Amino acid sequence: MITDRKLTFYHAAPSRGNTVHWMLQELGIDFDVKMIDIRKGEGQKPQFLAINPLGKIPAIVHGDTVVTEAAAICCYLADSFPEAGLAPALDDPKRGAYLRWLFFSPSTVEPALVDHAMGRETGDRSMVSYGDWDSFLSVLLDVIVKADPWIMGTDFSTVDVVLGGAVRYGRMFDLLPQNPVFDDYIARINARPAYLRMQEIDAPYVAAVMSA
Repeated sequence: MITDRKLTFYHAAPSRGNTVHWMLQELGIDFDVKMIDIRKGEGQKPQFLAINPLGKIPAIVHGDTVVTEAAAICCYLADSFPEAGLAPALDDPKRGAYLRWLFFSPSTVEPALVDHAMGRETGDRSMVSYGDWDSFLSVLLDVIVKADPWIMGTDFSTVDVVLGGAVRYGRMFDLLPQNPVFDDYIARINARPAYLRMQEIDAPYVAAVMSA
């Protein structure tokens, strides 16, 4: 069984690795952590480049399986540990909406937030994944306002880890506008025990980066 394989998590904090660390805490499984100091160039060393040739965090090695990209890792983990109930089954009608909003974050939300942060003009809306900022924001607000209390309904899922983490990041750095729709959803995230555990464990690493 894939659940019997050793799982190693390559992490740096703060980074997108926080999303995967939160996911692992939600699963409540055993895993090893290898911290990669990207400030010291450890992500560019041959040992890590053999895992992710881009030298990016996060990554996991689960037995002989290597997965990179935060959303893909979280999707893989949810399917590998179905007993946690963080993903609809393959034959569940909700699976389509689950995948849609799970990958909405890396394909649409993150590019929109980065362009907004950099003040980049997007030009032709057909050339960017999110169309234009106002359209993107309208869709994102609609998704979050319908969370009841979570994006997939009453049950917390991997979508809330990946997309919820992006929303939290966007508000933290004022990339998303202040809105009770966002803030109420983030408050529910902040109250989750697994999220609090992740924050507590990662706090020393974050503090070291911030004080450097």
